[in-house]
Amino acid sequence: MSYDGWILLTASLVGLVCGLVGALLILRRMAMMADAISHSVLLGIVIAYLVTRELSGAHMLLGAAAAGLLTAVLVQWLHARGVQQEASIGIVFTTLFAIGVVLIATQVGNAHLDVQHALMGEITFIPWETTRVPGLGEIPEAVLTLLIVLLVVGGLIAAFYKEWKITSFDPALAAALGIPVAFMHYLFMTMISVTAVAAFDAVGAVMVIAMLITPAAAAYLWTDRLSVLLLLSGLFGVLAAFAGYAAAWVLDTSISGSMAFATGVLFLISFLISPRHGLAARRLRAHAAAGRLKS
Repeated sequence: MSYDGWILLTASLVGLVCGLVGALLILRRMAMMADAISHSVLLGIVIAYLVTRELSGAHMLLGAAAAGLLTAVLVQWLHARGVQQEASIGIVFTTLFAIGVVLIATQVGNAHLDVQHALMGEITFIPWETTRVPGLGEIPEAVLTLLIVLLVVGGLIAAFYKEWKITSFDPALAAALGIPVAFMHYLFMTMISVTAVAAFDAVGAVMVIAMLITPAAAAYLWTDRLSVLLLLSGLFGVLAAFAGYAAAWVLDTSISGSMAFATGVLFLISFLISPRHGLAARRLRAHAAAGRLKS
């Protein structure tokens, strides 16, 4: 595959897996947790590096998952003690992210890990960091990691589809039916953490946040069915990857930034023209209702 092909494949995998997880985030009204975890995983990555002195491997996923779970636990702990949910999220993620930044500045040294890299990623370097896979040959490490995460996340969503649906729409009913709501919540937080760190090195925190929230928010405007929401959210993530890469090539600018911007454009289009919840559709229905009243 060509250099551009690997970049597009990597970004598309990010868009697809983030879209699937993001759909559940939007349904659970937890969009800000994507922001929190996408930043706080930096602490897990840095600590994993300080322990192993390696910038790749399963320990990075484990460190990020631990940081994501710590974020979720601390947010829930503060909220249970009277702190508002939004304030809890802001306090926890800024504190953990700041600790990660301080550790980078004071402990990491000359390693290929810095704040700019954490925020914007280095997707242009993806094709050069390869690993050999039997039957596939040399492929970028990020592609292999994202493929594994996509299979795991997709498998968990399929395996617990009914549980995700019920706990997302009505947690009280789920608890009454005997579904372990707390377990599903922390499993979901783990999925977000692993997804975030799988995309973190390639595209940075900014694009991870954009891909987790915006394609799902756009898809939500088009449908009220969970299955369609999951499909559209992943599709919009992939579409944003291609559109953003084309814009970056034409404008000679940041690839990750352009892809994040493309998610916003897709949301704006959906907000304007989606047939159920779009601005134009709402105005048409309002005019039709006013006409019926006059008649």
